[in-house]
Amino acid sequence: MEVYLQGCRAALQESRPLHVVLGNEACDLDSMVSALILAFYLAKTTEADEIFVPVLNIKRSELPLRGDNVFFLQKVNIPESVLIFRDEIDLHALHQAGQLTLILVDHHVLPKSDAALEEAVAEVLDHRPIEQKHCPPCHVSVELVGSCATLVAERILQNAPEILNRQIVTLLHGTIILDCVNMNMQLGKATLKDNKYVEKLEALFPDLPNRNDIFDSLQKAKFDVSGLTTEQMLRKDQKTIYRQGTKVAISAIYMDLETFLQRAGLIADLHAFCQAHSYDVLIAMTIFFNMHDEPVRQLAIFCPHVELRMVICRVLEHSYSPSLNLTPAPSTHPNLQAYHQGNTQVSRKKLLPLLQEALSAYFDSMKIPSGQPETVGVSREQLDKEMDRASNSLIPGISQDEEDPLLPPTPMNSLVDECPLDQGLPKLLAEAIFEKCSQISLSQSTTASLSKK
Repeated sequence: MEVYLQGCRAALQESRPLHVVLGNEACDLDSMVSALILAFYLAKTTEADEIFVPVLNIKRSELPLRGDNVFFLQKVNIPESVLIFRDEIDLHALHQAGQLTLILVDHHVLPKSDAALEEAVAEVLDHRPIEQKHCPPCHVSVELVGSCATLVAERILQNAPEILNRQIVTLLHGTIILDCVNMNMQLGKATLKDNKYVEKLEALFPDLPNRNDIFDSLQKAKFDVSGLTTEQMLRKDQKTIYRQGTKVAISAIYMDLETFLQRAGLIADLHAFCQAHSYDVLIAMTIFFNMHDEPVRQLAIFCPHVELRMVICRVLEHSYSPSLNLTPAPSTHPNLQAYHQGNTQVSRKKLLPLLQEALSAYFDSMKIPSGQPETVGVSREQLDKEMDRASNSLIPGISQDEEDPLLPPTPMNSLVDECPLDQGLPKLLAEAIFEKCSQISLSQSTTASLSKK
């Protein structure tokens, strides 16, 4: 595989037509592996003068945010240097020159920024329901399985099993296991076809690592943030909300709050992050498990604007639908308020409506009564009134989400705009795993309590 990928990089220097196998914009493990191996398969089974190049649909600088990708590449000895990223190839220029053919894998809808490339799409291989209005007019192969790597494995085993080696089988096998939650059929992600091809790959190489070991190591790598900078940690799993020009970033941080707050130069990093991305507020929602395997959530609200920070904190403290059960945690910086979150069932998804309400309360409090001169600040009495109004208005229909599904739909990737992946089969996200474990832990605790009675 490494020799093949080196040849692909060399081909970029030549002025000749390219067949680009493009993964999706989330560039999760399934997308990356499917693009790499499908391109390799096409190169090995097509006429010699055709060049097939796999492209990872993110900037090279974003790869470290995908810990499981980095871990697996190292495990199978594929250097990151031989990979080709989206910021290293100008697809639009190739298309304008009439030298581009696109094969989409693990997605079938291009974002608006790539709409002009749709006419270059010659084939689609995907595992999510088709959006008929946006699907390119080409050969489309779609089957609703748990992992797109399953469909790649099927194609190779049916047409060219001789190209499979241990490296390729390891990539396909591990990716399917991770995507299908260790082949747990009860979770509704794995299908019979996924299981069938995992078993076929295991039959080819009986000494492949144990499924549990593979799943555990990839999951651990996905959560590992130890090697990331503060900015990378904040961007790894981030959502953003807007209200009247005010931007709030909410980042899931997979470590305990005390460790996060003790990072060297943290406050300067938070300031720089907010300035670079024009955020008025940054909320870090830490998630981890304690020594008893119980889920723990904590919050840190960083905001240099005093009134805005006061409103947000007051609304979160007084929310009862849902109640976060917040208790203050130590913080040595005046612009950062930290909390322990007693109700671990309140995920970031449930926090978002509360933040929307807090922003509404803030803007209501800033309104200037008719006939009075404009002032920069507002009185504490006015803030209290508006914050009480906001916290009392948090009705279930607004602030409490529907019961979360077992596995959430694939979200918009916060690293890109207009990601088209918010459809189809669910993807297993880090926060979803923590939330599901929280529900299991709570259920077990309740059952144990009842049994004692």
